[in-house]
Amino acid sequence: DQFPSVVIESVQVSKTFTPYQQGDASGGAVNVKLKGIPDENTLEFKVQGSTNSQVTGKSDFLTYEGGGLDFWGKDDGGRDIQSDKLGENWDGAVGVSTDDAPTDYKWSMAAGGKRELDNGLKIGGLASFYYERDSSSYKNGINDSKVVATPGDKMTPETNQGAAGSGDFKTALFDVDQSSQSVQWGGLGIVGIESERHSVTLSYLHSHTAEDTATLAEDTRGKKFYFPGYDPSDPFSEGNNKDDKFAAPYLRLETLEYQERTTSSMQLAGQHALAMEGLRLGKAFTFGEPKLDWTLSSNNAKQVTPDKRQFGALWIAPYFDPGFPPFIPPGFTRPRWVGYKPDANFSLGNLQRIWKDIEEDGQQYALNLELPFQQWGELDGYFKTGVFRDKVERDFNQDTFSNASDTSGFEGDFDEFWSGSFPGEDGHEISAAETDVDYKGDLEVSAWYSMLQLPLASRWTLVTGVRLESTAIGIANEEENLVLWVPPGGTQFEDLEPGEADVKFDDDNALPAVAVKFQASENTNVQVSYSETLARQTFKELTPIVQQEFLGGPIFIGNPDLQLSSLENYDVRVDHTPYEGALISVSYFDKQIEDPIEYVQTVTDSFSFTTAENYPEGELSGFELEVRQDLGRFSDRLEGLSAGANATFIESEVVLPDDEVAGFELPEIAAPMDSRDMTNAPEHLFNLYLTYDHALTGTQVSVFYTIQGDTLIAGAGQFDGDFIPNIYALEYDTLNLSITQKLGEHFQVQFQAKNLTDPDIETVYRSKYIGDDVLNTSFSRGVEFSLGIGARFQF
Repeated sequence: DQFPSVVIESVQVSKTFTPYQQGDASGGAVNVKLKGIPDENTLEFKVQGSTNSQVTGKSDFLTYEGGGLDFWGKDDGGRDIQSDKLGENWDGAVGVSTDDAPTDYKWSMAAGGKRELDNGLKIGGLASFYYERDSSSYKNGINDSKVVATPGDKMTPETNQGAAGSGDFKTALFDVDQSSQSVQWGGLGIVGIESERHSVTLSYLHSHTAEDTATLAEDTRGKKFYFPGYDPSDPFSEGNNKDDKFAAPYLRLETLEYQERTTSSMQLAGQHALAMEGLRLGKAFTFGEPKLDWTLSSNNAKQVTPDKRQFGALWIAPYFDPGFPPFIPPGFTRPRWVGYKPDANFSLGNLQRIWKDIEEDGQQYALNLELPFQQWGELDGYFKTGVFRDKVERDFNQDTFSNASDTSGFEGDFDEFWSGSFPGEDGHEISAAETDVDYKGDLEVSAWYSMLQLPLASRWTLVTGVRLESTAIGIANEEENLVLWVPPGGTQFEDLEPGEADVKFDDDNALPAVAVKFQASENTNVQVSYSETLARQTFKELTPIVQQEFLGGPIFIGNPDLQLSSLENYDVRVDHTPYEGALISVSYFDKQIEDPIEYVQTVTDSFSFTTAENYPEGELSGFELEVRQDLGRFSDRLEGLSAGANATFIESEVVLPDDEVAGFELPEIAAPMDSRDMTNAPEHLFNLYLTYDHALTGTQVSVFYTIQGDTLIAGAGQFDGDFIPNIYALEYDTLNLSITQKLGEHFQVQFQAKNLTDPDIETVYRSKYIGDDVLNTSFSRGVEFSLGIGARFQF
């Protein structure tokens, strides 16, 4: 939808780094290349409606009063900061409600053409627009935080704000319901002029996405874990007494988040064939026309989160206490709610309202010169050189308001939501929190490269070169009065002093690449290559800000000491094309990584979080197998039918730092390890497809099946005698189906079915020291069906 087919010239996938690419292209880079102007005059449109098994027709879709999206996904100002009411009760819902699910649909249109002038010049352009409304929802999701408290024992709930057995402690075993609705729209405009040797295009891309998400997280399983058979309605049930009322109590956390993201890009690009053909270098080299291409672009991205609302409440069941009136009946307290502040928000009240703005401005330019030549009059080669620069400036601003001094409560049963009556109550004065970290960040990448494709013999070709790339990352934090942070490697909150977490990172890299290609036969090619690349830190990974999708959910805190990673890449690839429409490919790859960036779990005195750290070294290797076959070659009855499969098998390992190794060997942890799998590297990936394209009837059918193997997403950690095992995302599969049928010359209908297997998407705690896997999180996406009609006219 964002890139109509009429403007796409090619989609290029590169699995091997060359100096022409940016230094972080370690393999699998995808480049969507747009045409200058369309080849023909066209007008096309498409309308589509869809359903989801977990959304459509449901009346329990989570939302909130004042929530939802208007047609354009633009806030009307109703979420502006209520600065005129500081010190008073603020308006607006703070908790979830339910409503009928929204309707999902999308449509798009594109029109363009070109005209040839008398002097041979061609001018043209294209404009496209797309619009989509989408929604998702799941019930009974799981988000559990657990630890191993005693070596050899089973995992138990992670406790906070007190120790298990103390009579006052909290757990984090959340049942999660979440619903989200979004509006996305955007446009693309291209104008250009071209001649036989030159072309210049100006393109503008704009997109806007608004998403409104309501999340309800409830912890009732913590109480039942520590008090088996617990009955909240029985005042004499174990766990319902004066001393245990705050021992793993029922918790309810509600998060309302509306977010807008806008991106725009203006790009001016040119391609030129220079009239210098026929130059010779001795008798060996004859040069063709040099090719020059350049790009200038200005980009802007903005994310606005106005008035994110987080509300926490703790429920106390009725218990016998003759000294606590009023009584129902005499001697029993009334069930009631009190404010709950998760440890990550302990300096705030039980209600937080957060305004966050992130804006990035970027300028980029690239200039490439390619000089093709023929060696000995028959073997093609080229010399290519160029420069590149990308500069991004980011402003991050967050303002948090809270009811920090609020000590109120609410009488009601657990199925009564305090958040529903909270906005109408008195005594919930909101004030500025002064705990936010704003920052200005900048990233500048500049590079110069040179590369050569040189035929060595009729079947041997050398491709080599080097990219000199400089990276500069800076972050200046603008902390407020009461800002706390967790220093890298620390386990306690500390005051953030001016400049303490600022980042000033500069690095220069020479990134060589060399590949030797050998044509073993007319249909078989072999390539052996070596290259050096890097992996950069992101602003998220560098800033020490508590980042949390919803109250009670997983927390991420950046690490300002993080360094980039250096990679050495080796790969061998054999491609065999026995005939047109068939491919057999086998490849082996190995990546040696210095200072790999790994996501690990750590714990403060009160809560656990994930952060990014550099490990000493790592290695990722594996095999990739690919087969494609046009089945029509074997039988006329199979004409138009094609099948293919791709399988990747990955082995990965990182070496743990000495301090982590020592920590895991402590007697109270007793989980010795000096290495583990690399994060975000699945054990295997399988892709299978079957397509049918019958030109005579205009029928197209596509079936795609994918499997992603177990993947480590956060490494193990330990603190204060508790062991937190590795967290793995479990293997899951996806099955998609698409059927398209032409109706006459211009129209077509399309049916799509997505996620037909509808797997539970789960993460688990995994370690040889805990026995079987222990569930960490779980949710499902539902099955989606859609039906659309489109038309295309050429004139």
